[in-house]
Amino acid sequence: MDDSQNIIGPLIAKISFHKVLESLENIAQSDIDYRSEYAKALLKHAEPYPELREGITDLSLLDKHEKLIKNLLADLFPTALTRNEIKAAAIPFFNITFNYTERFKNIVNAAGDDFGMAIRNFDDHQFYVFCCCLILNSHYGYHFDFSKPLFYDIPDSTGVMRHYRILYNADFLEIIPTEKAVEITPEDVNLLIDNFDNLDLWRQKFPEGSWISKGFGILTLFDATTESAISNLKSNLLKNEDFTDDTKAGVESIFRSIYKIPDLRIGYTEINTEDNEFRLAPFDDMKSFILDNNREMSCGSMFCECTLDYLMNKKDYFIISDVDAYAKDNPEDAKFAQHLLAQDVRSCILAPIIKNNKLLGLVELVSSRPKELNSINANKLAYILPFLSDTIERYYSELQNQIDAIIQNEYTAIHHSVYWKFREEALQHINSASRNLAYKEIVFREVYPLYGQIDIKGSSTARNESIEKDLILQIESLLSLFRFIFKTEKLPLIEQHIYELEKLENQLKSELKADTEAVVQNYVINEIHPVLQHFDSANTEIHDKIAAYFASLDDKMKLVYDSRKDFDDALSIINKQMAAVLDRKQEEAQAFFPHYYERFKTDGVEHNLYIGASISPKHSYNPIYLDNLRLWQLQAMCEMENEYYKLRPTLPYDLDVTSLILVFSAPISIRFRMDEKRFDVDGTYNARYEVVKKRIDKSYIKGTKERITEKGKITIVYSQKQEEEEYRRYIRFLQHKNMLGNVIESFEVEDLQGVTGLKALRVGVIYAVQQKNAETYSYEDLLKELEH
Repeated sequence: MDDSQNIIGPLIAKISFHKVLESLENIAQSDIDYRSEYAKALLKHAEPYPELREGITDLSLLDKHEKLIKNLLADLFPTALTRNEIKAAAIPFFNITFNYTERFKNIVNAAGDDFGMAIRNFDDHQFYVFCCCLILNSHYGYHFDFSKPLFYDIPDSTGVMRHYRILYNADFLEIIPTEKAVEITPEDVNLLIDNFDNLDLWRQKFPEGSWISKGFGILTLFDATTESAISNLKSNLLKNEDFTDDTKAGVESIFRSIYKIPDLRIGYTEINTEDNEFRLAPFDDMKSFILDNNREMSCGSMFCECTLDYLMNKKDYFIISDVDAYAKDNPEDAKFAQHLLAQDVRSCILAPIIKNNKLLGLVELVSSRPKELNSINANKLAYILPFLSDTIERYYSELQNQIDAIIQNEYTAIHHSVYWKFREEALQHINSASRNLAYKEIVFREVYPLYGQIDIKGSSTARNESIEKDLILQIESLLSLFRFIFKTEKLPLIEQHIYELEKLENQLKSELKADTEAVVQNYVINEIHPVLQHFDSANTEIHDKIAAYFASLDDKMKLVYDSRKDFDDALSIINKQMAAVLDRKQEEAQAFFPHYYERFKTDGVEHNLYIGASISPKHSYNPIYLDNLRLWQLQAMCEMENEYYKLRPTLPYDLDVTSLILVFSAPISIRFRMDEKRFDVDGTYNARYEVVKKRIDKSYIKGTKERITEKGKITIVYSQKQEEEEYRRYIRFLQHKNMLGNVIESFEVEDLQGVTGLKALRVGVIYAVQQKNAETYSYEDLLKELEH
C-alpha cells in the first residue's frame, strides 16, 4: 500500500466499503440460506467498525482491518484467480492500493523494497484535471472522455522493465461535495473544456479538498510489456534525428523489455551490396558484432558461401540458438562462430533491414547465454523491424543529404545567384516534347569581374623544406639503427646499407631534386624495411630499437611524416579559416546586389565575383553596386588578413600569406563549361583577363626581382588611371577607419606574356586582433565621409 494521501487535489479520498456492506445486507435478506448466512456473518464481523461504512482517511486502519477487508471483498477477488489476475483495491488516480492478489504482490516484491509505484507520465496537473472530470461525470452527469492509456512501469527480479496497462472499475465509488464545493454551471463547463492547460481556472472551480471520493475502485493491471515497448520504440526512433548513444541505449532497453533478457545487446552492420562488403554504420558508437573491431570486411571473409547466400539473397532471419553447438555442427562456419564466442555471444539473431527491396544491413541481437535467442522468439521482430527499417532508411537519407550538401558546397556548387538560369533551362528541357534536345550552354553577358586571392607565400619552398626535414630525420634514424645492428651483426650487407644511407644524407643536405622524395621512399620501403624485419628477432635490444623506429613512422606512409604533416595541416587550417571568413562576408555582400561568387582552395584561397544586370535581371542594376562590391572586397581582404594574424600563433607550421586584388573595368561574358562544370570567360578578348589572373601573383615589380605581393600588405593590380583614383579613395576611407596603413606604394608591374601596362598599389594592413566582429562599410558610407 502506498500512503499517498497527501496529494493536492480537489478530492479527499475516504476509503469506504458502504456499497459492499449494502450489498451484503440485501443478500442477508435473501432466501438462499448459505449466501444469507455468509452475508450475516460478514456483517456481524464488520459491525464493531463503523469506519468501514463511514470512510477511512487514516490509511493505517487498512492494515488493521486487512483480513476483514479481504473477506468483505472476497466476491470481487476470487481466491481461485489470485495467482493469475493482477488486481488490487484502489482509489483511481491516487497511488493508494491495497488488498492485492498474490500475483500483484509477487510483482511488487520482485521490484524491490525501494521501488515506488507511480503512473507513467502522469503529473500533478493531469491528476488535478482528471479528478475534476471524474466529479463532472459522476456528480453532474457529463460524459467527458478523459481516459488515456495509463501505465505502471515495474522492473522484474532480473531488472528488465515491464509495462502494465491500468484499468479502473469505479462501481463502488461515489463523489460527494463538501461545504467548500463550488456549484458548477453550464457556462463554467463551456469555459473549462477550452482551457485544459489553465490549472488556476480548474482550481478556482474545484478548490482543493472540496469534494470527497467515498468508496473504492478496483485496479486491474494488464501486462502490456511488448505492446508498450513497441510504442516506446516508435517514439524513441521518431523523436531522435541522429542515431546517438542515447538512442542506442533506449532501443537496447526496449528490446530487453520485449525479450525479457536483461543483458541483451543490440548491434547493426551495414551491407554494401555493390562492393559485397560489411561496413561499420555511420552512427555514433553503434556496435557491430559481425565486424567487432574492424571498420569493413569482405562478406565472403566471415561467412561460408551457403550462409552468405541465405543472408544476402533469401533475406530471412539467421538464428543461432547455441553458438557452441553451431560451431561443432557447421565446421564451414566455425570461423564466424569463434568470432562470436570471442565476444561472449552464445545465441544470436541476425535480422535483415530491407527498404524498397534494398538490403541496407543486419540488426544483431545477441545474448551471452545459449538458447535465450531462438527461432520462436525471433518472430517478435516482425512487429519491430518495420519501425527500425523506416528509421534506418531515414538516417541514411539524411546522411545522403548531408553528403550532397558537402559535395555541392565544397566541389560542384551552383551559386544561388545564377540558379534561376539553370532551373529555367532544366524546366524547358523537362517540359519539351522531345527529351533528346541538347542542353544549351549558360552564358551571362556584360558582367564585371572581380578577382582576389590570399596566397601562401613561398608555399613550394616551405613544402620542400618540410620534405627535406622529414627525409633527413628518416635517414638519420636509420643510420643510427643500422650502426647499432652492425655492432652485433657484422655483415657486409649492413655495412653497404650504412654507406648508401650516408650517401643519401649528403645528397639531401646539399640539394633536394624533384625525384628525391620518391627515390628515398622506394629505397627505404623496398630495401631497408625488409632488412629490419629480418633482424627484428635477432635479440631483445635490437628488437626494441627496431620497434621504436617503426613506432615513430606514419601509419599510412610508413615513413617519417612529421614536418610534412605539420605543413599540410597548417595549409588546411589556413584555407578552411580564410574560406569561412569569405563565405560569411559574402552573405552580407549578396544583400547589396545579387552576384555570382565562387572560391577555390589551392595554396591559399582565390575568389571570383561577377556582377551585372544579366546575373539578376529582376533587379535594377546600377554601376554603384560594382563600386560597393569593390569596396566590400577590399574590406574582406583586410578581415581575412586579420583572421590569419590571429590564427598564425596556433599553426603547427609557420607560414606567411600575401593578398592580391585584380581590377578589371571592362565588362566580359562568362560561359558555364559543361565538361568542366564551372564558369569561365567567353571569347578571345576576355581571355586576356584570365591570362592576367593566372600569372599576376608570381610577377615582379618592373625592373626589380621583388615580387609585387608582400606579407602584411594588400596589392591592388590595375591598368587604367580611373581605377587607380577609385581605389585610392577606398584606401583613404579605410585608412580613416583604421583598417589600412598610412603608406601607399605605387609601382609598375613587369610585362607579362601578351599583357603590358599593368600597375599596382600596395598598402599595409592594420591588425586589430581585439576586434571580434569587424564592421563592413558600404559605398554610401564612403560618400558620406567625403561630404564632411
